[in-house]
Amino acid sequence: MKFAKWNLGVSLHKHNSNYYSYYSTDANIKRLFNKYVDKTNVFSWNSIIAELARSGDSVEALKAFSSMRKSGLNPNRSSFPCAIKSCSAICDLSSGKQAHQQAFVFGYGYDLFISSALIDMYSKCGHLGDARNLFDEMPRRNVVSWTSMINGYVQNDCPREALLLFKELLVEESGSSVEEGACIDGVAMVSILSACSRVCEKNVTRGVHGFVIKRGLDEVLGVGNTLIDAYAKCGMVEFSKKVFGEMNEKDLISWNSMIAVCGQHGLADEAVGVFQSMVRNAEIKYNAVTLSAVLLACAHSGAFRIGKEIHAQVMKMNLENNVFVGTSLIDMYCKCGRVKMARRAFNTMKEKNVKSWSAMIAGYGMHGQAKEALEVLADMIRAGIKPNSITFVSVLSACCHAGLVDEGWHWFCAMQHRFNVQPSVEHYGCMVDLLGRAGYLNKAYNLIVEMKVRPDFVIWCSLLASCRIHKNVELGEISANKLFELDPKNSGYYTLLSNIYAGAGRWEDAKRMRVFMRNHGVIKSPGLSLVELKGRVHVFLVGDKEHPQHEKIYAYLEELSEKLLEAGYVPSVSLVLHDVDEEEKGMVLQIHSEKLAVAFGIMNSGPGTTIQVIKNLRTCGDCHTMIKLISKITGREIVIRDPKRFHHFREGACSCGDYW
Repeated sequence: MKFAKWNLGVSLHKHNSNYYSYYSTDANIKRLFNKYVDKTNVFSWNSIIAELARSGDSVEALKAFSSMRKSGLNPNRSSFPCAIKSCSAICDLSSGKQAHQQAFVFGYGYDLFISSALIDMYSKCGHLGDARNLFDEMPRRNVVSWTSMINGYVQNDCPREALLLFKELLVEESGSSVEEGACIDGVAMVSILSACSRVCEKNVTRGVHGFVIKRGLDEVLGVGNTLIDAYAKCGMVEFSKKVFGEMNEKDLISWNSMIAVCGQHGLADEAVGVFQSMVRNAEIKYNAVTLSAVLLACAHSGAFRIGKEIHAQVMKMNLENNVFVGTSLIDMYCKCGRVKMARRAFNTMKEKNVKSWSAMIAGYGMHGQAKEALEVLADMIRAGIKPNSITFVSVLSACCHAGLVDEGWHWFCAMQHRFNVQPSVEHYGCMVDLLGRAGYLNKAYNLIVEMKVRPDFVIWCSLLASCRIHKNVELGEISANKLFELDPKNSGYYTLLSNIYAGAGRWEDAKRMRVFMRNHGVIKSPGLSLVELKGRVHVFLVGDKEHPQHEKIYAYLEELSEKLLEAGYVPSVSLVLHDVDEEEKGMVLQIHSEKLAVAFGIMNSGPGTTIQVIKNLRTCGDCHTMIKLISKITGREIVIRDPKRFHHFREGACSCGDYW
């Protein structure tokens, strides 16, 4: 009979969430409520409050709790946890404090489960101090109490405090002063591993993993999933893969996490391989999150062909209007050099959020189409979507790639005064880059000095790169010295300063930089270029002789060189650091990785085919000049993607207008 009444109560709730109210205007609902719910029974009220809280109707659950109190009934031990949980769900601190006071009035102030719920409530409302005070005052604690406090620290971005509390728990546990049965469980370990993923310290994560194995919690699904993320955040992708491979049970989160980890770390082939394994596993059905993760992998690696196949699957599943998948498609097409296809995907989306608009602006920007980027920004504002911090990074970056100093400065000011977006390091970085590349080096330096936030290595590197372009040794040395303090092991800064010295003919200083790098173990990152051909990615290093076709490639480059010289090409030997003769400098320039990749692409594709190359380093001036001429001589479009932007070479010209 009780079960029947309960089911009827749920049914009534579906029709009217205020079915418990004395003041319902629906007389029939009121009559049914009075007939089937004993409003003089606290247990009946508790059931109503619990059901509303479980179904996500937090406001209604609190109204029910209030109505129970107005009826004159005294709450019992079971009345508070769900009411407090409802306060947590909607971050209602005022109601939460009232519930805390009433718990004390009725003698449940130090009840384990009520206190744990209160700790969670204070944490979710951002009052960590109150949560910790309550935790410290508890005469006894169980695993739920400890987990609530640890999780509170994690949720409020205090991962180190969470790990310190975990150490306290271990001490308490070893001293047997923790309440019996309070041993660490899988739920607690998920919170602790979440803290590890935010701290990003390899030894800490490995130590916690060892504890997990020792306690036999490695078979817990949630623990395995969180471990994958924790290792990935520490840059230990191989460990993430190992954990994933050893999991006896995997759910959708496990597969999606592993695909995302591979994609975020540039392992596109492996990400796709995991996805294909997932497809073969009939028990797990992939979803929009899965496809977004695979598209992210394709974007990072420039795997256009695979990205198109995933797009076909998106259309098959009717997910083109999914805002997350649609945004991932825009990002993938932009980063694969197909900005027109990105725009078509953008136009197809019926619903767009700020990330969708920002992705399209960023896409146009990285392809040097600043005018189009600013038009999208204008459309976004007209559509009533407020640009955020990320949007303005994309806008300022677009202005930077096109050298639009006035427009960039306008939006840098407008974001603060019109849209109330305060500039971050990223915004300052774009402005320093924009001013510096345009030749306003002193303005760029003054902006750094006046920054409201501390300049990071990106800011100083932008100024250093501009000093190389405009041969400003004095500011170059200032920038480089700041960078040597911030990131002494990064070879790029030493190389840039060497370039500046070499450009000024100061060969002894350039040599001093190389000697310093060698003596201090600073290794220069090798130039690396990738070209996709018939679904397969080919990798080329500087001076590469490992590729099966390397002899044919060098022979073809020799043929091209003759035609290029006839067309007026002169090697930019000033860009070579070494103080060697002109002929040797010319030979050094010929073996740059992007030239090898371009030559290979032309040799192995049909007339009219676009050659697309991805580089890990910025394209040098000589390669830029040479590839422009190659595009004219061969009648091919050549697309080069470096870490900053795209260069579209066509008929002897580049989309960047020689400004990059």
